[in-house]
Amino acid sequence: MKLYLFTIVTCLLTSAISYAENSKYHLFVLSGQSNMQGMNPNTGLMPEAKNIFKDSDVKYIKISKGGRPIRLWVNEWNSIAERHELKARIETTEFYQPILTEYSKIIKDFGKPKSITFCWMQGERDAKENLSLAYEDALNQLIKNLRRDLKRSDMSFVIGRISDHIKESHKSWTGVRKAQVKVSKDDPLGAWVDCDDLNNMTDKNGKLRDDLHYTKKGYETLGRRFARQAKLIIDGKPPSISGRPN
Repeated sequence: MKLYLFTIVTCLLTSAISYAENSKYHLFVLSGQSNMQGMNPNTGLMPEAKNIFKDSDVKYIKISKGGRPIRLWVNEWNSIAERHELKARIETTEFYQPILTEYSKIIKDFGKPKSITFCWMQGERDAKENLSLAYEDALNQLIKNLRRDLKRSDMSFVIGRISDHIKESHKSWTGVRKAQVKVSKDDPLGAWVDCDDLNNMTDKNGKLRDDLHYTKKGYETLGRRFARQAKLIIDGKPPSISGRPN
């Protein structure tokens, strides 16, 4: 199995050589709901990425909105939901096309990037709506769609696993967390980052709590972890299995 995965990675990376020869930058595509919206790429991800990608420039595009479920990115969500005996929804995938639009703008200005890493920080809404059964399929579909529409089969991805805001007794919350890790482990170009230490806050009574959102330092750490996991994948190295790359 490991040999098979290594062969796949080698083929995908080889297919990207033509891009690398004429490209001067690495691209991060950032998307998700409130914890992606709250992450300022210029205070965590970009400084770290510029430090570790010493051979070239780094750029990003960001499409995010708080409180939004994954179905607003995945056109096939209703068919996925039906397979899992969940209710279909009449909604538009309003956050998917903007990714393609922003990508078209950036390649028009700068050409095709050496690499593309999709960073995804989302899932809290689906967990709270008890939609975890469909989440794994939906996330796999989103990654598949992006690779197809960006015309980059070598696109890597890093998933921010939703935090420990809700404990293991919540079946759907736990289900989304497990799905996010599984999707990353099943793909030779995938990784995940741990967010359980990013949301530790003290309330007005001095009691420590695991908030839904992250601290200022937590958002900076999230960005650095995205960058570090991406660099490992791009270099053909295994990403951190703990989700906390050094």
